[in-house]
Amino acid sequence: MSLHSPVAQYGIVTANYWAFTVTDGALRMLVLLFFHQLGYSPLEIAMLFLLYEFFGIVTNLFGGWLGAHLGLKVTMNLGLALQVVALLMLTVDPSWLSVAYVMLAQALSGIAKDLNKMSAKSSIKSLTQEKDGQMYRWVALLTGSKNALKGAGFFVGALLLELVGFADAMLLMASVLAVIWLLSLLMLQSEIGKAKQKNKFREIFSKSQPINMLSAARFFLFGARDIWFVVALPLYLATVLQWEHTAIGAYMAFWIIGYGMVQASAPALTGIKKGGDNGSRNPTANTAKLLAFTLGAIPFLMALFLNKEPQWILLIGLVIFGIVFALNSAVHSYLIVSYADADGASKDVGFYYMANAAGRLVGTLLSGYVYQVAGMEACLMTAAVFVLLAGLLAGKIRQPASVTAT
Repeated sequence: MSLHSPVAQYGIVTANYWAFTVTDGALRMLVLLFFHQLGYSPLEIAMLFLLYEFFGIVTNLFGGWLGAHLGLKVTMNLGLALQVVALLMLTVDPSWLSVAYVMLAQALSGIAKDLNKMSAKSSIKSLTQEKDGQMYRWVALLTGSKNALKGAGFFVGALLLELVGFADAMLLMASVLAVIWLLSLLMLQSEIGKAKQKNKFREIFSKSQPINMLSAARFFLFGARDIWFVVALPLYLATVLQWEHTAIGAYMAFWIIGYGMVQASAPALTGIKKGGDNGSRNPTANTAKLLAFTLGAIPFLMALFLNKEPQWILLIGLVIFGIVFALNSAVHSYLIVSYADADGASKDVGFYYMANAAGRLVGTLLSGYVYQVAGMEACLMTAAVFVLLAGLLAGKIRQPASVTAT
């Protein structure tokens, strides 16, 4: 098989995305647990991730336009290089690790992460066809495998903190990622994702009703997850349930890995059967709406019963939440690639992931603030409201005439 074939290029994109994702998950867990050890409050820890999420918004907005102009090889490899720099910044003496300094390193990591993710998701539009559900399967595989490896990264981060310490963990990850970056520079084609028509800079904002509504739904869907997941859950496990760092990392890794496996299986689980035969067709906005309404009931019920058996309610409830959330997220990921303009798809995908990053930013801040002032139950209730809003917005999407069920 030629290195330039679509399948080979998809494999290179996926390998880049996988390597980056392990370091991204490990970095988040290392920063969270290390600064919890230093005595930072939940809100202060949330603030460490503020610029990470904020620059994710900016990067998706401008990076999509950049990818359409220069090609996705440029944006993907730029993301890998910036992540190496961000990791190396955190190898300094602990006395240098002020809040401002760590926020700056996290800002670079946020830019890197969303350049990498936008490039990987957008490239699928160039490398696949809509027919026979190929696009849905490839999107689901890329997204699901990425999340499984991000979960592995959470465990790797917690384990490295125990085994080698904060600075050496950063140096080790930077070294591995630098090798991946060099290989990517040599192997990835330069024409992937370049728009044939050069779009004006003002066109970074979508004019499509389906993309705007889907982006708004994505904002609330990922805000809902991060409200309880980013700061509240690990601190609740550490302070209320008295879990060790490796146990926290292992549980969060298990959750993300399982979530990724469900996402990768989404085409088999969310295909809607045609009448009278064994075929299936791709999901629609209505699929996303129904999944969101189902999902919203889970954190609501968990909040009602959390004080009775907190450990089991969290362990079992969040597994159920993860399954339904993964299906909902996979459907969203397919819909944005399907709705995106084929010429320079990164513009639309970048705009959509800008909304995703904005939801994560709001969710991260609320995770620290709501947990600090009102506890885990309030975080779960707030998440339920966010998911309900995501479902209502998905119900407003008008199916584009160019998108047909396969």
